Amino acid sequence: QVQLVESGGGLVQAGGSLRVSCAASRSIFNIYNMAWYRQAPGKQREMVAQVTSAGSTNYADSVKGRFTIARDIAKNTVYLQMNSLKPEDTAVYSCNARSATMLTIGGASDYWGQGTQVTVSS
Repeated sequence: QVQLVESGGGLVQAGGSLRVSCAASRSIFNIYNMAWYRQAPGKQREMVAQVTSAGSTNYADSVKGRFTIARDIAKNTVYLQMNSLKPEDTAVYSCNARSATMLTIGGASDYWGQGTQVTVSS
């Protein structure tokens, strides 16, 4: 009922920047918290950044000061701006939407995108 489509991943050198995007097929930001997760091979998935339905942001310690999450509400798109990238940032980055209330849009409280690969070379 809601599709999340990530884009913008790719190969970048250490110290470089990349912006990944997550486009939602419907307007959901009013009640859904949006987050970026990443998972590297052999490692657990971790939340790296979140923007709540109220607009508050949260970041993993490992990316604070380097990554910025932002929403374009009119475009139903959430972005993750990644600066000063490190090889350890290499992972599949996935977009997640999770309802902040008991209300849902499209009948589900949790949506995931397909993921986009970010590779940071040393």
